[in-house]
Amino acid sequence: MITRQIEIEELVKVLPEAVAYLSDKGIRCLRCGEPVWGTLEAAAKEKGFTNEQISEFEAELNRKLMCKSN
Repeated sequence: MITRQIEIEELVKVLPEAVAYLSDKGIRCLRCGEPVWGTLEAAAKEKGFTNEQISEFEAELNRKLMCKSN
C-alpha cells in the first residue's frame, strides 16, 4: 500500500509509472538526481499541494498499483 509517508525512492521501485503521474501533477523533482528525495507528502507539500490533494494522489497511486498487480 502506498501512503503519503512512502519515500519517493521506494515509490519509484514499487511503481515506476508514479514518476510520470507525479510529473504530470507538477512534482518534477523526481528526476533531479538527488540521492534522497524525501516522502511523497514532503514532495507534494513543497509544491504547494493540500492534504486533500495528497490524499487523492495516494488513492490514485494505489489504484495504479492494484491494476499493476492484476
